[in-house]
Amino acid sequence: MTVTRGPAATALATEITDILVAHCGLDPQAPARAPAATLAELGMDSLALLELQAVVADRYRARIPAETQELTIAAVAELVAGQRDGDAVGPVGRAGSAAGPADRHGHTENSIVVGAPLPLVWEVTNDVATWPDLFTEYRSVEILERYGHTVRFRLTMHPDPDGTVWSWVSERTVDPVAREVHAHRVETGPFEYMRIHWRYTPEPDGSTRMTWVQDFHLRPGAPLDDRGMEDRLNTNTPLQMAVIRDKVELLARRRGLEVDDDE
Repeated sequence: MTVTRGPAATALATEITDILVAHCGLDPQAPARAPAATLAELGMDSLALLELQAVVADRYRARIPAETQELTIAAVAELVAGQRDGDAVGPVGRAGSAAGPADRHGHTENSIVVGAPLPLVWEVTNDVATWPDLFTEYRSVEILERYGHTVRFRLTMHPDPDGTVWSWVSERTVDPVAREVHAHRVETGPFEYMRIHWRYTPEPDGSTRMTWVQDFHLRPGAPLDDRGMEDRLNTNTPLQMAVIRDKVELLARRRGLEVDDDE
């Protein structure tokens, strides 16, 4: 693919490279050694590309195609720059302006303020092994692999009202500097894809705002469509966030780290 790089794409190429290094395991020196190499030639596998797609969607509200593996970093940057300028590539739903409301995929965003300092909220909510004690919906967590800031794990839920036990494998990468987390389902089940982005921001009174963004698309024939899943997530997510808030605030009080509500 031949790319004519404008100033926006040139700057984005550096940012895309940083994303690949921070989130996808790219060797920081590889792009300089082979500037014309495709992502596949740089060693980016399908899981790395899923992570790249998730971060690009979250950060730039842009979508990059499934054939990204055959593109160079410069070509990816050019695509993202074009969408930011309004030249979306195909029907991109929430990642661009080409698709109408009926065509967009699922998206939810929920946030809650936790009366505890950010380091404590970060520590507790990112200890995946303890999630069955933190969430009410998970029966067990099995850690399958850890590498760098990434953990792959199997989540198993409590039986639903019909007695069905849902279980799947997810992968989660934390960014301790940006205080962000990117995750996706590896075993997607009824989803074409499910990507999750958590953000943590300090509030002026010392408390912490925790925001969860979920982007997904259900497979044809799934029990729910995207709108139905949005409704379910927008009902359940605030409930789980409230449970987590209460548990973290209790722990903060026990550690003498509670936020002063009088300020």
